[in-house]
This record gives sequence, C-alpha cells and structure tokens, in this order.
Amino acid sequence: MPDPRIPDGWAGLPFFSEDWPAIAARLRGCDWLPGPGRVFAALELTPPQQVRAVILGQDPYPTPGHADGLAFSVTPETALPRSLRNIHAEMRDDIGAAPANGDLGHWARQGVLLLNSSLSVPPGQAGAHAKWGWDKLARQAVILAQAERPLAFILWGAQAQKAMAGLPRPQDLLIESAHPSPLSARRGFFGSRPFSRMNAWLTARGEPPIDWALSETTVAG
Repeated sequence: MPDPRIPDGWAGLPFFSEDWPAIAARLRGCDWLPGPGRVFAALELTPPQQVRAVILGQDPYPTPGHADGLAFSVTPETALPRSLRNIHAEMRDDIGAAPANGDLGHWARQGVLLLNSSLSVPPGQAGAHAKWGWDKLARQAVILAQAERPLAFILWGAQAQKAMAGLPRPQDLLIESAHPSPLSARRGFFGSRPFSRMNAWLTARGEPPIDWALSETTVAG
C-alpha cells in the first residue's frame, strides 16, 4: 500500500516532519480506514487559504466503505449514521433544508475544514489510533488557517472543545454545543442553530454564506 501524498499548502506543518513518519510506518503494517487515498481528504479539499470554518470530529467511521476522510461525512451510498442524521435534522430545523445524502464534500469545497482528531482507524475498532499523535495535526492546521483570516469554530462535544482549547480568538466566531450523537444531542445540540449563525457571521463580514444543503449527487436531467 503506497504512502499517502501530503497535500500542497499543508506540507510545511511541523507534524509532517516530526510526527507523520512514525505514524506512516505504523500504518504500513496494518489494515486501516479510510486508506491512503482519502486519509488527507479534508486537507486536500480545503487548502489553508480557503478555510473559513472548522468542524472537528473524532476518528473515521470504522465500518469499511463508510469513511471518506472528512469529519462526520460518509460516502454517498451509505445510510446516515446516527450523529449525521441528527446534524441533518438540526439543519432542516435551522435553515429548512439538508443534503440528499451524507457526503459533506461540498462543505469542504466551500471552506469548511472537516478534520478528525485522528485520521486513521482499524476496521471495527473505533478510537484504536487515537493516541498515535494525530491530534497535533488538527491544532497546527487550524493555526495555519488562522493566519489567513478569522475563522468560525463549530465545536460539537467536549472532545472537540478540549482539542481546540485556546485557539479561538476575539475575531473568530465560536459556536459550542453538545455533540450530535443520540446520547447528547438533546442536551444542547438541537436548537443550537450553528448553520444560520455561521452564515450570518460570514454575511456580516462581506463573505458569501455556506450552501449547507447543496446536493452534488442529484443532477437534474
């Protein structure tokens, strides 16, 4: 299995010279998801100069064929996982629409950095690579993106809030709530309206809003 290509624009992060070689060596000896072609998908789709928002997940879905390398996102043909189903429900309540499937690639292409704290997972073993040192990448990536412009932080759950602690600045937007998982969504995620709040902030800054509900898999005709 070939090593993943480090995305242009992010290659200068200390992570890639200090931490990535050891992680890559460990990955060569095991079966893991989402695989080398998608492990850096979030960085590929959202270069540092295009980042406008950060949504941080935990680790890729451990079911083969589900993870696509973006936090909370799944391949278009995959049924919505429970947390993503709740994200769609909140989106419909907030802005009146939701995507046709669970592929969130169109968010990433509009400047939403959909990073996980850990970018690899063995099949069926959620969290097994969480202590491999991946977490340094997320913080370094966000700091690099902050050098370009103010960012919106949408942090769902204590894990994401702890991982990004100290990074949001006064000029950034910080939206924190409970995680959208079924165990916690009713403790503050539902009703938090993150999608309209971020778009209002972007509009006030003179930037185009995010088209959250766009479906790239349904084409008329």
